[in-house]
Amino acid sequence: MFGVRPYAMTSGRTQPSTPLDLLSLVRASGKGMITSNQLGFEHAKALALCQTPTSVAEMAGRLRRPVTVTKVVLSDLIELGVVIAKLTPTEYSNDPAVLEAVIDGLRKYV
Repeated sequence: MFGVRPYAMTSGRTQPSTPLDLLSLVRASGKGMITSNQLGFEHAKALALCQTPTSVAEMAGRLRRPVTVTKVVLSDLIELGVVIAKLTPTEYSNDPAVLEAVIDGLRKYV
């Protein structure tokens, strides 16, 4: 079975319009009603996974998509106002304990 190419999911875009890093937390805003017909499959799936705060890295693992694709999809949802992101302080981004927790979370889904 052939899968959809990553560039097709993002309309050829390779950069998100909203800056996100691997540890950024995303969650549904609870605002607006968007259907999967309006979003497309990947966007609807990502929105469903955003019901609880989730890191971008974990979201990529759950979606089984490259991080870049995940960031573009999440960025689209942020622009629509249905997802909000909280950037993590930079002092945590190099903390080995935090990075290990992210890796452990990703391993659950691989």
